[in-house]
Amino acid sequence: MTLEDIANVVNAKILCGEEKLAEINLPRAYACDLMSDVLALCSPGALLITGLTNIQIVRTAQMLDIPGVLFVRGKTPMRDTISLANESGISLIVTNMSMFQACGILYKEGIKPCLLADMEE
Repeated sequence: MTLEDIANVVNAKILCGEEKLAEINLPRAYACDLMSDVLALCSPGALLITGLTNIQIVRTAQMLDIPGVLFVRGKTPMRDTISLANESGISLIVTNMSMFQACGILYKEGIKPCLLADMEE
């Protein structure tokens, strides 16, 4: 599923990286607000779903080669976070849905969780 498809199904607003949304294919996702868990359990190339909006989200995404971040609960990161993501080629989108709602919809649409996807390979 492309990040453009994901943005459409969760009714997300695009914060940066709009030009690449149709090119970014995300077969799996990881939802978490604890960056140590993201570092330990998220797969490279996955969608990160979080309610945290600080700059560490982008730094974590950089370390794991995460091409897109979905912010939930309508939380929008500050300008410096968006700027760093833009410079790093990481697309950011935001939905008003809760993390539970967004994850349920994406799972129903075929996005696999990181841990399950990693075990199947």
